[in-house]
Amino acid sequence: MNNMKIKFYGAAGEVGRSCIQIEGANTKVLLDAGVKLGKPEQYPVIEDSELKNVDAIILSHAHLDHCGYLPHIFSTGWNGYVYTTKPTFELVNILLSDYMKISNPKNVTKEGLNKVNKHFKIVDYEKEFRIKGLKFKLYQAGHMLGSSLVEASDGKHTVLYTGDMSLKKTRVLEPAHIENLHADTLIIESTNAGEKDLPKSETETINNMVKSITDTIKQGGKVIIPSFATGRAQEVLFILDDYMRSGVIPKVPIFIDGMIGKVTRVHRHNVIFCRKELQQRILMSEDDPFKSPNFHNITTKQMRNKVIGEHDSCIIVTTSGMLTGGPIVKYLEKMAGDHKNKLMFVGYQVEGTPGRQILDGAKEVELDGRKVQIKLAVEMSRISGHADRQQLMRFISAIKGLKEVFLIHGEEGKRAEMKEALPKHFKVMLPVLGEEFDLK
Repeated sequence: MNNMKIKFYGAAGEVGRSCIQIEGANTKVLLDAGVKLGKPEQYPVIEDSELKNVDAIILSHAHLDHCGYLPHIFSTGWNGYVYTTKPTFELVNILLSDYMKISNPKNVTKEGLNKVNKHFKIVDYEKEFRIKGLKFKLYQAGHMLGSSLVEASDGKHTVLYTGDMSLKKTRVLEPAHIENLHADTLIIESTNAGEKDLPKSETETINNMVKSITDTIKQGGKVIIPSFATGRAQEVLFILDDYMRSGVIPKVPIFIDGMIGKVTRVHRHNVIFCRKELQQRILMSEDDPFKSPNFHNITTKQMRNKVIGEHDSCIIVTTSGMLTGGPIVKYLEKMAGDHKNKLMFVGYQVEGTPGRQILDGAKEVELDGRKVQIKLAVEMSRISGHADRQQLMRFISAIKGLKEVFLIHGEEGKRAEMKEALPKHFKVMLPVLGEEFDLK
């Protein structure tokens, strides 16, 4: 039997375009197929001619940096299957539809796009499934609804791929599965692996965020919160709702725009994948946090224009999280010039995105081809769905039989810092794009 191999087509020394090939004796499977948003957009470095040898794709979760390359793959004529959880399948359809409208990526055909959702196979957590010569199992990853750790084995060597993960219980999700994991090789994200990435306590972060929002509202301003539609938005909405119900945040409308409403409905339909307390809150009482009277969905351009034109304070939670498109562009075009307003980031901003430029201090950015002056206040209240340095170390130390660790999905400096921090008995690798490894 030949050794397993892994090859890195993306997310090696960068955040974005996750795509890793795992190869058994007669089997090739891609773990994720993402894009890297920004200008220019970047894709996995796998050639179209190589795709015909790929037997299947396994998606760890539905964020575009892990699934956005699927329409291109199917447009090449590829006819395999994509394996993932039920919520991920449902979310991928929503996110890809929106991505196609905003980015209109080249080399995607109508036929290819139509094939995507017909080529999924739904798998349950912790149920083994086989793709030719390799066995796989998915575990809860704690990053967003339906997100998965992926275990792959050829019978003698086991690889564990984290995708994006978190060991923190949130208002929406249980933490990543950590019990009784065995692997020889670990491929782990390092988004928040830097020495300076040890966050403030969640309580402190949320208290600061709530105080900042309250101050802006009391001064007559509007708070604009750009957010990923999946995971981060639901967490933010629950925080806002909790603090508004308790009277800490003044009672103003919380407007929800972009795909967030659709995605929240997917959460509600798949509440069995959410944390137990949330399920009980819905089942045992009439207090359904997904349907709070504080939430108001923006469903038309007229409603959006009315919100923009109103003088009263409000909170707007909208896509996209890095300002690469979506309704956030319209809000900022009209509202970024008023110093009373506030732009509050809650998630990671990839280098090269307008969000990162503003966070780094830019006073003028280009949004959808137009120059926008940034005069409103800008803050970051990071509510991360990614494991921090301490969580990553705890996860690594919990895996039985582990010999080698591949650090991916992190900026170059952060994963180098993480390598230095890991115990010396591990073989730690920092793969680069296109690099292949034999697993012995």
